[in-house]
Amino acid sequence: MAKAKYKFNAHTLSYDKIVISFKTKIKRFLALFSTTLVSSVLIAIGVLQFYESPRMRTLHKENERLETQYELLYKDLTNVEKALDEIEQRDNNLYRVIFESDPIPSTIRKAGFGGVNKYSRLESFDNSELVIKTAEKLDILSKQAYIQAKSYDEVMNLALNKEKLVASMPAIMPISNKSLKSTASGWGYRIHPIYKIKQFHYGMDFTAQIGTKVYATGDGVVKDVQTIGSGYGKWILIDHGFDYETLYAHLSGFNVKIGEHVKRGAVIGYVGNTGTSTAPHVHYEVHKNGTPVNPQHYYFKDLNAQEYEKMVTISSNIGQTFD
Repeated sequence: MAKAKYKFNAHTLSYDKIVISFKTKIKRFLALFSTTLVSSVLIAIGVLQFYESPRMRTLHKENERLETQYELLYKDLTNVEKALDEIEQRDNNLYRVIFESDPIPSTIRKAGFGGVNKYSRLESFDNSELVIKTAEKLDILSKQAYIQAKSYDEVMNLALNKEKLVASMPAIMPISNKSLKSTASGWGYRIHPIYKIKQFHYGMDFTAQIGTKVYATGDGVVKDVQTIGSGYGKWILIDHGFDYETLYAHLSGFNVKIGEHVKRGAVIGYVGNTGTSTAPHVHYEVHKNGTPVNPQHYYFKDLNAQEYEKMVTISSNIGQTFD
């Protein structure tokens, strides 16, 4: 039991017993408790501010380790990106060139991800910029790898069809011309023989007597056979597949019909002087992807290097076409 306390009374020259009310005791207790509580909170804040708990130290170390791993992962992805770029370069500039296939545009290979921000869930992390950058690069590389895998599937099919491609590609001249004496006007700007104006000549002319055999320059299917009074006159169009077509114009007659399969070297028609023509000859065109291309690049089955140079010189020196 607590000892009683007394206070000296100067008026009565005696000691009076000090009596503390219950309300006062409560007030003192609350004041002491509040002071203690505030002091404890301030001490706790100070301790947490300057001294880490074992758990906090563990979490900080784990966070630093994860950040380091993300940085290393990003560097590894950058190396993967370089290796994938080299593979894509070989694919576009080697494999697809060999097999006569168009390269895959970089806009498709490296396309991003538009629309809704799929990385918004990562923005709350402390190192969100690094995390988002790494996740985005991983997604893009995954898409590039998928496109490259599909590309190799296509290249594999092209390789399996290489023999058919070689047989189908236009590779000889349309008439027998080993001596090159039948070589006439070539690809490029020439003077039209009738209109006497400068026009682009989208093919090559080969002169020969009427009735001379005209050959298919590659395996294919006869796509069209036409008899027109002007222009190309009587002409044949062959679809060789692999985006190649050849046209033979100013003929005197046909030896094929529409839909017929022909082999390289098969007689498909005969030299004539039909349509807008000033002398017996065959006008020959090669089309790739629907666009005329220079036929002189496609005589590798007929000519060696010296003969090819001679043929180019002859066709370039003739400044007027026959059609």
